[in-house]
Parts: sequence; structure tokens; C-alpha cells
Amino acid sequence: MLKGGCFCGYVRYEAGGAPFHSTVCHCSMCRRVAGAPMVAWFSVPRAEYRVVAGESTRFASSPQAFRTFCPRCGTPLTFEAAYSPDEIDITTVSLDDPEAMPPADHTRTATQLSWVHLDDGLPAYPELRTEG
Repeated sequence: MLKGGCFCGYVRYEAGGAPFHSTVCHCSMCRRVAGAPMVAWFSVPRAEYRVVAGESTRFASSPQAFRTFCPRCGTPLTFEAAYSPDEIDITTVSLDDPEAMPPADHTRTATQLSWVHLDDGLPAYPELRTEG
């Protein structure tokens, strides 16, 4: 069971099941929401994620997606897309142990910032990763 929460400790969550799609996203929406040059995410089955303390705030970041964050400290927590209703993406660095979920690739690199230079040897996809 993976456990995590926001910076101030108000929101706490647990994520079970086998994590998948561990990535670093370079899209402009992730960057703006997090105030960071990129955001690390991983996914779990939607039914395996639960908030165990506090309550996150949910907002539509686009017509097809919702994000949650802590209403007290602003920590970004999750991303849910209409095109994948059975999964939820969780910000890797909101884990108690982010080292437990290293990224497997980089996505949306077509829009990465020009001053970000990737040299970690991970696969990089201009948009979403190629499945299968």
C-alpha cells in the first residue's frame, strides 16, 4: 500500500493495487497547476485510491479532466481523465516515499520548456506514451 498526502498534512491518501504509468509530464497544464517545470505522476486503479484524512478540492482543468489539490496548502494530488475512467494519476512527490515510484519515461515532451534538458536515459514521448 502506497501512502501520501499534502504538504501541510491535512489530506492523507492510500493507493493500492499495482501502480503503472510512472512518468514525468511536461505539458503546460501540469506545469501551471504545480508551478514547476514538470510533474512526476503514477497511476493506480481508480477503485484502489482513497482519501483517508481531510478532504481534497476537485476542479475541472479541461473539459475532459479533473484535478485535486489540498484546499489548505495547495499541494496538487491527483488527475482524472474522462478517456481513462478506471484509473487515477497521483503526484509522485506527494508520496511519503517518492523514491518508491521512480519514473519510467517522459511524456508530452513536445511542449517541454526549452531550458529543460533530459539526460536520464528514459524514453521520451512527444505526446502520450505509445502503448503496447
